[in-house]
Amino acid sequence: MLNRAYVFSMKVHGTQKRASGDPYFSHPLEVAGILTNMKMDCDTIVTALLHDTIEDTIATHDQIEELFGEDIAKMVDGVTKMSEITYSSESAKQAENFRKFLLAMSHDIRVLLVKLADRLHNMRTLKYIKKPEKRLRIARETLDIYAPLAERIGMQEVKEELEALAFPHVYPDAYVSILKRLEQIHVNTGGIKDFVVEELELLMTEAGIEAEVFGREKRLYSIWRKMTYRHVSLDDQADILAFRIIVDDAETCYRVLGMVHGKWQAIPGLIKDYISMPKPNGYQSLHTA
Repeated sequence: MLNRAYVFSMKVHGTQKRASGDPYFSHPLEVAGILTNMKMDCDTIVTALLHDTIEDTIATHDQIEELFGEDIAKMVDGVTKMSEITYSSESAKQAENFRKFLLAMSHDIRVLLVKLADRLHNMRTLKYIKKPEKRLRIARETLDIYAPLAERIGMQEVKEELEALAFPHVYPDAYVSILKRLEQIHVNTGGIKDFVVEELELLMTEAGIEAEVFGREKRLYSIWRKMTYRHVSLDDQADILAFRIIVDDAETCYRVLGMVHGKWQAIPGLIKDYISMPKPNGYQSLHTA
Protein backbone atom coordinates (compact mmCIF):
# COMPACT_ATOMS: atom_id res chain seq x y z
CA MET A 1 0.00 0.00 0.00
CA LEU A 2 2.90 2.37 0.70
CA ASN A 3 4.21 1.94 -2.84
CA ARG A 4 0.75 2.57 -4.25
CA ALA A 5 0.37 5.76 -2.17
CA TYR A 6 3.85 6.93 -3.20
CA VAL A 7 3.12 6.51 -6.91
CA PHE A 8 -0.40 7.98 -6.67
CA SER A 9 0.73 11.08 -4.76
CA MET A 10 3.68 11.68 -7.08
CA LYS A 11 1.41 11.34 -10.11
CA VAL A 12 -1.41 13.66 -8.97
CA HIS A 13 0.97 16.34 -7.67
CA GLY A 14 2.65 16.17 -11.06
CA THR A 15 4.65 19.28 -11.89
CA GLN A 16 3.50 21.32 -8.87
CA LYS A 17 6.29 23.19 -7.12
CA ARG A 18 6.95 24.30 -3.55
CA ALA A 19 7.93 27.89 -2.72
CA SER A 20 11.50 26.57 -2.50
CA GLY A 21 11.34 25.44 -6.12
CA ASP A 22 11.39 21.77 -5.12
CA PRO A 23 8.80 19.39 -6.59
CA TYR A 24 5.65 19.57 -4.45
CA PHE A 25 5.79 15.81 -3.92
CA SER A 26 8.92 16.35 -1.80
CA HIS A 27 6.63 17.75 0.92
CA PRO A 28 4.35 14.73 1.52
CA LEU A 29 7.46 12.56 1.24
CA GLU A 30 9.17 14.56 4.02
CA VAL A 31 6.03 14.45 6.17
CA ALA A 32 5.89 10.67 5.74
CA GLY A 33 9.57 10.51 6.71
CA ILE A 34 8.94 12.46 9.92
CA LEU A 35 6.17 10.05 10.90
CA THR A 36 8.27 7.03 9.94
CA ASN A 37 10.96 8.25 12.33
CA MET A 38 8.26 8.42 15.01
CA LYS A 39 7.49 4.74 14.33
CA MET A 40 3.92 5.45 13.21
CA ASP A 41 1.81 2.71 11.63
CA CYS A 42 1.44 2.08 7.89
CA ASP A 43 -1.98 3.78 7.58
CA THR A 44 -0.61 6.98 9.14
CA ILE A 45 2.34 7.07 6.73
CA VAL A 46 0.04 6.41 3.76
CA THR A 47 -2.15 9.29 4.95
CA ALA A 48 0.93 11.51 5.13
CA LEU A 49 1.79 10.71 1.51
CA LEU A 50 -1.77 11.55 0.47
CA HIS A 51 -2.57 14.39 2.88
CA ASP A 52 -2.58 17.22 0.30
CA THR A 53 -4.07 15.31 -2.63
CA ILE A 54 -7.73 16.25 -2.05
CA GLU A 55 -6.92 19.87 -1.22
CA ASP A 56 -4.32 20.60 -3.90
CA THR A 57 -4.90 18.18 -6.80
CA ILE A 58 -7.70 16.72 -8.91
CA ALA A 59 -7.88 13.66 -6.62
CA THR A 60 -11.22 13.07 -4.88
CA HIS A 61 -12.34 11.44 -1.64
CA ASP A 62 -13.99 8.65 -3.63
CA GLN A 63 -10.73 7.91 -5.46
CA ILE A 64 -8.80 7.75 -2.19
CA GLU A 65 -11.42 5.48 -0.63
CA GLU A 66 -11.47 3.15 -3.64
CA LEU A 67 -7.68 2.83 -3.79
CA PHE A 68 -6.75 2.93 -0.09
CA GLY A 69 -9.87 2.15 1.93
CA GLU A 70 -12.39 4.05 4.02
CA ASP A 71 -10.17 4.62 7.08
CA ILE A 72 -7.37 6.30 5.13
CA ALA A 73 -9.88 8.36 3.10
CA LYS A 74 -11.40 9.62 6.36
CA MET A 75 -7.97 10.53 7.73
CA VAL A 76 -7.02 12.41 4.56
CA ASP A 77 -10.35 14.25 4.78
CA GLY A 78 -9.62 15.09 8.40
CA VAL A 79 -6.23 16.60 7.58
CA THR A 80 -7.82 18.55 4.71
CA LYS A 81 -10.52 20.00 6.97
CA MET A 82 -7.96 21.03 9.58
CA SER A 83 -5.96 22.81 6.88
CA GLU A 84 -9.04 24.76 5.78
CA ILE A 85 -9.55 26.32 9.22
CA THR A 86 -7.69 29.57 9.80
CA TYR A 87 -6.66 31.08 13.11
CA SER A 88 -6.53 34.86 13.36
CA SER A 89 -6.78 35.85 17.04
CA GLU A 90 -3.85 36.75 19.30
CA SER A 91 -5.95 36.20 22.44
CA ALA A 92 -4.71 33.43 24.73
CA LYS A 93 -8.29 32.36 25.45
CA GLN A 94 -9.16 32.19 21.75
CA ALA A 95 -5.98 30.20 21.08
CA GLU A 96 -6.96 27.68 23.76
CA ASN A 97 -10.48 27.40 22.33
CA PHE A 98 -9.02 26.86 18.86
CA ARG A 99 -6.72 24.11 20.16
CA LYS A 100 -9.69 22.39 21.81
CA PHE A 101 -11.61 22.66 18.55
CA LEU A 102 -8.82 21.00 16.59
CA LEU A 103 -8.54 18.23 19.18
CA ALA A 104 -12.30 17.67 19.01
CA MET A 105 -12.10 17.45 15.21
CA SER A 106 -9.47 14.73 15.45
CA HIS A 107 -11.68 11.70 16.07
CA ASP A 108 -8.57 9.70 15.13
CA ILE A 109 -5.46 11.06 16.87
CA ARG A 110 -3.42 10.04 13.82
CA VAL A 111 -5.03 12.91 11.88
CA LEU A 112 -3.50 15.35 14.34
CA LEU A 113 -0.13 13.58 14.14
CA VAL A 114 -0.10 13.99 10.36
CA LYS A 115 -1.08 17.65 10.68
CA LEU A 116 1.71 18.28 13.19
CA ALA A 117 4.26 16.59 10.93
CA ASP A 118 2.91 18.66 8.02
CA ARG A 119 3.35 21.85 10.04
CA LEU A 120 6.84 20.81 11.15
CA HIS A 121 8.07 20.41 7.59
CA ASN A 122 6.37 23.65 6.54
CA MET A 123 8.20 25.45 9.36
CA ARG A 124 11.51 23.91 8.31
CA THR A 125 10.99 25.47 4.88
CA LEU A 126 9.30 28.71 6.00
CA LYS A 127 12.21 30.86 4.81
CA TYR A 128 11.26 30.19 1.19
CA ILE A 129 7.93 32.02 1.52
CA LYS A 130 8.53 35.46 0.04
CA LYS A 131 5.79 37.49 1.76
CA PRO A 132 6.92 38.49 5.30
CA GLU A 133 3.33 38.88 6.50
CA LYS A 134 2.57 35.28 5.48
CA ARG A 135 5.71 34.00 7.23
CA LEU A 136 4.67 35.89 10.37
CA ARG A 137 1.11 34.53 10.26
CA ILE A 138 2.28 30.93 9.90
CA ALA A 139 4.93 31.30 12.62
CA ARG A 140 2.50 32.93 15.07
CA GLU A 141 -0.09 30.22 14.43
CA THR A 142 2.63 27.65 15.09
CA LEU A 143 3.54 29.18 18.46
CA ASP A 144 -0.06 29.74 19.55
CA ILE A 145 -1.69 26.55 18.28
CA TYR A 146 0.52 23.75 17.00
CA ALA A 147 3.40 23.78 19.49
CA PRO A 148 1.00 23.63 22.49
CA LEU A 149 -0.99 20.89 20.74
CA ALA A 150 2.18 18.85 20.27
CA GLU A 151 2.97 19.22 23.97
CA ARG A 152 -0.57 18.29 24.97
CA ILE A 153 -0.34 14.92 23.21
CA GLY A 154 3.17 14.22 24.51
CA MET A 155 5.23 15.10 21.41
CA GLN A 156 7.83 17.12 23.28
CA GLU A 157 10.54 17.06 20.60
CA VAL A 158 8.10 18.26 17.94
CA LYS A 159 6.86 20.99 20.26
CA GLU A 160 10.39 22.22 20.94
CA GLU A 161 11.40 22.25 17.28
CA LEU A 162 8.23 24.11 16.27
CA GLU A 163 8.95 26.75 18.91
CA ALA A 164 12.59 27.06 17.90
CA LEU A 165 11.64 27.54 14.24
CA ALA A 166 8.82 30.03 14.88
CA PHE A 167 10.36 32.20 17.62
CA PRO A 168 12.79 34.25 15.45
CA HIS A 169 9.98 35.09 13.00
CA VAL A 170 7.46 36.24 15.63
CA TYR A 171 9.82 37.96 18.09
CA PRO A 172 13.00 38.72 16.10
CA ASP A 173 14.37 41.39 18.47
CA ALA A 174 13.94 39.19 21.56
CA TYR A 175 15.49 36.26 19.70
CA VAL A 176 18.63 38.22 18.79
CA SER A 177 18.93 39.74 22.28
CA ILE A 178 18.70 36.38 24.08
CA LEU A 179 21.02 34.72 21.58
CA LYS A 180 23.71 37.37 22.15
CA ARG A 181 23.41 37.08 25.94
CA LEU A 182 23.70 33.29 25.79
CA GLU A 183 26.82 33.60 23.67
CA GLN A 184 28.33 35.79 26.41
CA ILE A 185 27.37 33.22 29.04
CA HIS A 186 28.96 30.43 26.98
CA VAL A 187 32.26 32.32 26.96
CA ASN A 188 32.23 32.38 30.77
CA THR A 189 30.91 28.86 31.38
CA GLY A 190 32.45 26.83 28.57
CA GLY A 191 33.02 23.19 29.49
CA ILE A 192 30.65 23.15 32.48
CA LYS A 193 28.04 21.02 30.72
CA ASP A 194 30.50 18.24 29.84
CA PHE A 195 32.03 18.38 33.33
CA VAL A 196 28.67 17.95 35.09
CA VAL A 197 27.63 15.11 32.75
CA GLU A 198 30.88 13.29 33.56
CA GLU A 199 30.35 13.84 37.30
CA LEU A 200 26.79 12.50 37.12
CA GLU A 201 27.85 9.47 35.09
CA LEU A 202 30.56 8.72 37.65
CA LEU A 203 28.03 9.09 40.47
CA MET A 204 25.68 6.59 38.79
CA THR A 205 28.51 4.13 38.07
CA GLU A 206 29.78 4.20 41.66
CA ALA A 207 26.24 3.53 42.92
CA GLY A 208 25.74 0.66 40.47
CA ILE A 209 22.79 2.39 38.79
CA GLU A 210 22.17 1.94 35.07
CA ALA A 211 21.30 5.37 33.74
CA GLU A 212 21.49 7.60 30.69
CA VAL A 213 22.77 11.11 31.39
CA PHE A 214 22.28 14.08 29.07
CA GLY A 215 23.08 17.77 29.27
CA ARG A 216 21.16 20.40 27.34
CA GLU A 217 20.86 24.16 27.07
CA LYS A 218 17.47 25.74 27.63
CA ARG A 219 15.77 26.70 24.40
CA LEU A 220 15.55 30.38 23.54
CA TYR A 221 11.75 30.45 23.37
CA SER A 222 11.46 28.85 26.82
CA ILE A 223 13.83 31.48 28.21
CA TRP A 224 11.76 34.25 26.62
CA ARG A 225 8.49 32.85 28.01
CA LYS A 226 9.93 32.74 31.51
CA MET A 227 11.18 36.31 31.14
CA THR A 228 7.85 37.53 29.74
CA TYR A 229 5.21 35.66 31.72
CA ARG A 230 7.00 34.91 35.00
CA HIS A 231 9.18 38.03 35.02
CA VAL A 232 12.39 36.10 35.67
CA SER A 233 15.43 37.71 34.05
CA LEU A 234 17.72 35.55 31.96
CA ASP A 235 20.52 35.80 34.54
CA ASP A 236 18.14 34.66 37.31
CA GLN A 237 16.94 31.53 35.52
CA ALA A 238 18.36 28.48 37.25
CA ASP A 239 17.86 26.06 34.36
CA ILE A 240 19.74 27.67 31.47
CA LEU A 241 21.86 24.53 31.66
CA ALA A 242 19.88 21.41 32.52
CA PHE A 243 20.71 17.74 32.93
CA ARG A 244 18.56 14.68 32.48
CA ILE A 245 19.12 11.34 34.18
CA ILE A 246 16.95 8.51 32.83
CA VAL A 247 16.58 5.42 35.03
CA ASP A 248 14.41 2.31 34.96
CA ASP A 249 11.81 3.03 37.63
CA ALA A 250 10.35 5.61 40.00
CA GLU A 251 12.07 4.20 43.09
CA THR A 252 15.50 4.63 41.48
CA CYS A 253 14.50 8.13 40.37
CA TYR A 254 13.88 9.20 43.98
CA ARG A 255 17.14 7.53 45.02
CA VAL A 256 19.09 9.43 42.36
CA LEU A 257 17.49 12.71 43.47
CA GLY A 258 18.83 12.10 46.97
CA MET A 259 22.30 11.35 45.57
CA VAL A 260 22.33 14.55 43.52
CA HIS A 261 21.29 16.58 46.57
CA GLY A 262 24.08 14.88 48.50
CA LYS A 263 26.63 16.09 45.95
CA TRP A 264 25.26 19.58 45.26
CA GLN A 265 23.14 21.89 47.39
CA ALA A 266 19.54 22.22 46.18
CA ILE A 267 17.86 25.60 45.77
CA PRO A 268 14.83 25.70 48.12
CA GLY A 269 11.46 25.85 46.40
CA LEU A 270 12.67 24.51 43.05
CA ILE A 271 12.08 20.79 43.64
CA LYS A 272 9.08 19.48 41.68
CA ASP A 273 7.61 15.97 41.85
CA TYR A 274 5.88 15.07 38.59
CA ILE A 275 5.94 11.37 39.49
CA SER A 276 3.37 11.62 42.27
CA MET A 277 1.56 14.39 40.34
CA PRO A 278 2.07 13.81 36.57
CA LYS A 279 1.43 16.56 34.04
CA PRO A 280 -1.85 16.32 32.06
CA ASN A 281 -0.01 14.82 29.06
CA GLY A 282 1.34 11.97 31.23
CA TYR A 283 4.85 13.41 31.72
CA GLN A 284 6.53 12.04 34.86
CA SER A 285 9.86 13.08 36.35
CA LEU A 286 11.56 14.79 39.28
CA HIS A 287 12.96 18.31 38.86
CA THR A 288 15.52 20.04 41.05
CA ALA A 289 17.95 22.93 40.81
